[in-house]
Amino acid sequence: MEKSTFNCKIGTSNTDIPLGMEVWFDDQKIFDQEHVVKDHRIDHEFNDDEGEHELRFVLKNKLPEHTKIDQDDKIISDATLFVSNIRFEDTSCQQIIHDLAEYSHSFNGTGEPTKQRFYGELGCNGTVSLKFTTPIYLWLLENM
Repeated sequence: MEKSTFNCKIGTSNTDIPLGMEVWFDDQKIFDQEHVVKDHRIDHEFNDDEGEHELRFVLKNKLPEHTKIDQDDKIISDATLFVSNIRFEDTSCQQIIHDLAEYSHSFNGTGEPTKQRFYGELGCNGTVSLKFTTPIYLWLLENM
């Protein structure tokens, strides 16, 4: 049975705000931090046999007071989490993530549920989902 690797970096824009992050690979939670206060590198090894998979990043613990808005409804300060250096088999997947991942959220309960493209930053409680298939090299070739 062949193995492949996934890794990424999780970071925060404001260490004082207790934003949390979970990372799921299929139905297995591979990372859970209630308050991200420093950068974390996530490394995960998985079976590379033929199959369908889902990688999920879940932002949690965001409250309305973590976003400051002026009288013109413009954001003047905010707390967010970042996901960067996303790699499968040491191959950068940033562009693939931008093209294929979906960020589902409801503006922290202030708006209708929505799905957006994901550009590396999570500012609302919600889930970024990337569905992919293995063998990973074939999927990478098809999507690069």
